[in-house]
Amino acid sequence: MRLTTKGRFAVTAMIDLALRCTDGPVTLAGIADRQKISLSYLEQLFGKLRRFELVSSVRGPGGGYALARDMASITVADIIAAVDEPLDATSCGGKENCKDEHRCMTHELWTNLNRRMYEYLHSVTLANLVEQQRAKMGQVSVLHDERGAACKGAGVVPAAAA
Repeated sequence: MRLTTKGRFAVTAMIDLALRCTDGPVTLAGIADRQKISLSYLEQLFGKLRRFELVSSVRGPGGGYALARDMASITVADIIAAVDEPLDATSCGGKENCKDEHRCMTHELWTNLNRRMYEYLHSVTLANLVEQQRAKMGQVSVLHDERGAACKGAGVVPAAAA
């Protein structure tokens, strides 16, 4: 069981997008530059995120990507599922044919780990991660910002911007 770069990069890119979306659509080139992720790789990831309706695209000059849903309703599990990231600790993919077409002795252990992992990833929202990142950056979210049309659920402005 391993979270690959696909899942890690998708979560990182979504945090970057959510942090900056109050200024309007965010370009993938900007995310690629700030996060040191290949632009072509981000294009693939955002195509999948768009199909899962986690982000929306804005074409033309000043275009880019915005959150398609409130960031409090987007979970890490949603992001990982959108980019086809399988998180499975079993060696059989849950088919119970681990050992000679039968269930192995540790199947239940790994199945329970999968369940707990998904419960945890479903409990962490993009809003939680953005709040943590803002706290690390020394920004305090105190005001409600109605300008955040491109940023669903932003609802807050760093104190420095107030």
